[in-house]
Amino acid sequence: MTDQPAPGSDPASVPAGAPFDRRMLEALVCPLTLGQLSYDAKTQELVSRSAHLAYQIRDGIPIMLASEARKIED
Repeated sequence: MTDQPAPGSDPASVPAGAPFDRRMLEALVCPLTLGQLSYDAKTQELVSRSAHLAYQIRDGIPIMLASEARKIED
């Protein structure tokens, strides 16, 4: 038995600049407020209006860490 990563779980298998899969919005919520997120295609971010935070998307993967999020103003 080897310690091989599950298929598709290797970060190297995600192409650079991969698009965000909008179907992920059905499962993702803001980690601070548990509120709904909206996708901003222009900035490649998931926006939590209730937390006033924007979570960056890198290579198609949302970075859902409040410490990495950008603060936004309404």
